[in-house]
Amino acid sequence: MTSASPERVEIVVDATQQVSGLLQVPGDARACCVLAHGAGAGMAHPFMAAVANGLAERGIATLRYQFPYMERGSKRPDPPKLAHATVRAAVDAAAQRLPGMPLVAGGKSFGGRMTSQAQAAAPLRGVRGIVFIGFPLHPPSQPSDERGKHLADVQVPMLFLQGTRDELADLALLQPLVQALGERATFKVIEHADHSFHVLARSGRNDKQVMEELLDAVGAWVGTL
Repeated sequence: MTSASPERVEIVVDATQQVSGLLQVPGDARACCVLAHGAGAGMAHPFMAAVANGLAERGIATLRYQFPYMERGSKRPDPPKLAHATVRAAVDAAAQRLPGMPLVAGGKSFGGRMTSQAQAAAPLRGVRGIVFIGFPLHPPSQPSDERGKHLADVQVPMLFLQGTRDELADLALLQPLVQALGERATFKVIEHADHSFHVLARSGRNDKQVMEELLDAVGAWVGTL
């Protein structure tokens, strides 16, 4: 299977602003993942591109998109209200461009958390599940589970992909939180990976192998929906 080239799209957030997106649809697409970037890198970052290309190889379309602050070239993330509105606008754009196709949403770190916060506040239209590529539970060296409290209000299936060396998610805090979600949550631990899903050479693995494991997990989980 080969992926189609990404198509640039414009996503209207509100009457005063819009953001860019990249829609990538393989010929055999069985679902679409509306994919948000992390706090420090936009939708075109090599990691995001690798995820989109890998999902396309597994029959999953993607709509990557920018948050407004990234579109402006700012380093300060948007307030949650605006970030949530952007998530909703991107989901609606995917539904409009791919009518009838099953949707999942989520993203890398900050993008995944903003997606789940939006879903917790009010269900995202047509979204069947949420995927977290490294859930940012707390700042580095500041362990807390406060950022995960809203997950109890998310009533769709969730997939958590988490590295064992992730400094933004102490597994001793995240695992009980995910377990409390019951059957809604699937937890996939990626051995030796950090928050960027990078592994050290001494682990005996490389980043490409980790990416394949991550993508296989997403593909299998989407199949269960």
